[in-house]
Amino acid sequence: MHRQTEPTHSVVIGYLLWIFGFLGAHRFYYGKQISGTIYFFTLGLFFIGWIVDLFLIPTMSEQADIRFIRGEVDYSVAWLLLVFLGLFGIHRMYMGKWISGLIYLVTMGLFGLGYIYDLWTLNDQISLINGSPHFS
Repeated sequence: MHRQTEPTHSVVIGYLLWIFGFLGAHRFYYGKQISGTIYFFTLGLFFIGWIVDLFLIPTMSEQADIRFIRGEVDYSVAWLLLVFLGLFGIHRMYMGKWISGLIYLVTMGLFGLGYIYDLWTLNDQISLINGSPHFS
C-alpha cells in the first residue's frame, strides 16, 4: 500500500485535543470512536488512559494518516471547528454542507444529537468529500 507523503491528521492538533482528552476529543479526531465514547463516559478511563495517550498520540496520528484520504477539506480545521463551534454548524459549512450547517445553526446542532453524530462520523464524511471527483 502506498503511504501518503503529507499527513491527514496533525500530532500538534492531537495534543491540543488531548487537553480535553479525558472527554475523548483526541480519540474521536484520530477515528477511534468506540474508545472516544468510553473515554467520554469514564473521564479518560479515570484519567489513567488519558495519561497513557500522551505517549500514544504519534502512533494514532500515523494510523489516521494511513486510513483517511487527503484532499481539499483539511481534517484538523474541520475537527477544531467541530470541537469548539460544532453546535453552530460551522464545521459543516466549512465542508460545503451549507444546508445542514444552517440547520445546525438554528437548532444548536440538531439539539446536540447531530454534534454527537459528527463526532462519530466526521473523518468518514471528510474522506468521502476528499475522495469524490466532484470536489477535486
